[in-house]
This record gives sequence, structure tokens and C-alpha cells, in this order.
Amino acid sequence: MARLPYLDKSDLAPENQDLLARNINLVRALAHSPDGARAFSALATFIRFKSRLDPRLRELAILQVGYLTRSPYEYSHHVKIGREFGVSDGDLRALAEETAGRQSALEPLAKAVLRAAREMTRDLAISDATFAALRAELDNERLVDLVMTIAVYNGVVRLLATLQIDVEPEYQHYLEEFPLPRK
Repeated sequence: MARLPYLDKSDLAPENQDLLARNINLVRALAHSPDGARAFSALATFIRFKSRLDPRLRELAILQVGYLTRSPYEYSHHVKIGREFGVSDGDLRALAEETAGRQSALEPLAKAVLRAAREMTRDLAISDATFAALRAELDNERLVDLVMTIAVYNGVVRLLATLQIDVEPEYQHYLEEFPLPRK
């Protein structure tokens, strides 16, 4: 149960009703701070639509953060979003294998992206070896976009957990199809 009520358009001043163009629980909670919600949305929009990082790699990084932190909201939403940007069911199964320390059929760059997300999530920073592997494949702009994406989504999962944002019913089936690891 969320710690704050989810707002509807009717709860907002007319100039802020556009905040709920995406009527999802996270946005409905963030709307308590209209300026904060706008800033959050601007960063999320950049990451999703303006970053030059390959969208599939971006989504794999976000999914890795959600999976590793056992964030049902983040993970379920990005299974759906990831599919829209080229993440396959095989990629999702490989993410679980890589997280468990087992080999998968993912290409080396995808493995390095997942490793970077795990290292930043668990250890605060990407190791020198992983950074070198990424640097060999990504230009500086894409590398910064990747690091920014991982950092932002590490913040997002903490926001979701603290506000106890509920997974909407239409996203529950993603958690059944691709379950999060047990603690």
C-alpha cells in the first residue's frame, strides 16, 4: 500500500493536470510535487527518447537494476518497455543467468552493460575492468548516458521502495512471466 495517496487529474490545479498524461502510480504519487514531477519526467524523457545509447542496452541496464534490487514496479514496467525497444524474452532469461553468475548467450557488450549495472548497484561504481570493456565499445557520450541511466534508476528504485508504489494490475503478469529472485 502506497504511503501517499495516488492523485487524479481532478486533484491537481488545471496547470498541473498534464502531469498525469501517463496515468501510472509512480506519476500519480510524484504529482504531490508538481515541479519535482516535471524534473523527474524531463530526465526520464531524455533517457528514454533522446539518449544516443542503444535502446536495448539502456533497457537491459534498467532491468538489471530493477532485478537486482527486487523492485517489482521498476522491473515489471521495464519488461514491457524493454520489449518495445528490442529486449527479447531470451534477453530477460539471460539477465537472470548473468545475475546468478552463470553464462548466457548474450553478446559481450550486453554482458558488460549488465555487469556495469550490477557493479554500480552493489558496489557504487563500475570497476576498472568493466569500464575498459565498455569504453572499447562505446564512445564517451554513450558511456556517460549509460552511467547516468544506471545512476538514475538506482535512485528510482529507492523512491519506489520508500513511497511503496504499488504495481498496477495490468503489469502483474510480467512478474509472473519473469519472476524476480527471492531474497
